[in-house]
Amino acid sequence: MKNTSSNEARVLGIRRRHSLRLLAVLAAVTVSASACGGAGDATSTLPASMDELVKQAQSEAEVAWSAPKPLEQMQPAIDLFEKKYPGIKVKYTNTKAPDQVSQLKMEQAARKVSVDVAAAGELTVPPSLDLADTVDWAAYGIDKDNVFFEDKAVYIWAAPKVWAYNKTMVSPADVPSTWDDLLKPRWKDGQIGAESRASFMTVWNLDPALGQDKALTWAKDFTAQKPHFTPNTTQSEGLIESGQVAIGTSLINLVLQAQKSGAPVDIAPLSPTNTNETFIYMPKGAPHPAAAVLLTSFLSSDEAQAALATTYNSRIPQETDCSNPDQSPVVKALCAANITWHSTGTIEHYDDLAEFFPKAQKALGTDLG
Repeated sequence: MKNTSSNEARVLGIRRRHSLRLLAVLAAVTVSASACGGAGDATSTLPASMDELVKQAQSEAEVAWSAPKPLEQMQPAIDLFEKKYPGIKVKYTNTKAPDQVSQLKMEQAARKVSVDVAAAGELTVPPSLDLADTVDWAAYGIDKDNVFFEDKAVYIWAAPKVWAYNKTMVSPADVPSTWDDLLKPRWKDGQIGAESRASFMTVWNLDPALGQDKALTWAKDFTAQKPHFTPNTTQSEGLIESGQVAIGTSLINLVLQAQKSGAPVDIAPLSPTNTNETFIYMPKGAPHPAAAVLLTSFLSSDEAQAALATTYNSRIPQETDCSNPDQSPVVKALCAANITWHSTGTIEHYDDLAEFFPKAQKALGTDLG
């Protein structure tokens, strides 16, 4: 009996030691995963004050920013940020929004996130909100009017969709001013360029005076014009600048950049359109959370907005407002062309667009599944 009791005690002692070692290993793994950037909530590591945020951001020393824009368009704001906050390096990557969503999903699943500040627009907004951390942005100086989706994203810039034309190919009298003008015989047989994803028709789903039923009818009539479809808006703009088409879909910042370089393009006074906002957010598990919040706060500031405006990538009012057309080159150009615009500022808008675009593509004959 004595030996049995002694053996049981020895076994229990061994089990306790093994349990303690296992707990220590699990604790170490948890700390390691947290340090590498996991998919958990990073806001708990953020300090309460702006001064403390700056100190923590400077200790992190870098911030990885990814957005679907060329570096040169973001460089003016990056230069100002690095000058204002010495010791923090911005590592910028030009990434297509859908690719960024796929990347972050994989990284969060692996608990090793590499992006601190990400961007979302149009159909990438809903999936991005699942990836975004919740931050009390107002605590870090961001106006509540620019905070969206329950503290998950911040409105930073807009690139409204427009119709642009080649001035050497279209006389002032022929420039269309309504969507129905594009259905005139003048624009048949490859005279128009349009991106095949149908995102140029976004406003039809936003403006109550238009609507989906009218949109689909218009799309079928537009297809009968035999337009030149392109995979994206940038390629459509290229056709206009080169004179391969007379008029086509574009983004206002592309047109303004082309004008600056001397291309013979201008904005058609074809109205209405949509604001085409881009929101930025901090992904869950961001490796440099303080620097991410600091950069986002800076990009939302008047100082950074003025810098972004020089490359036509700043915020504009979400609904038509020409009371101060000099507030940015984009607003000035929209107002000069008498173009009205509508926002896509709610999750319901984006959910509706996810249903609308496939229908529009089918009506356009560009639905490839």
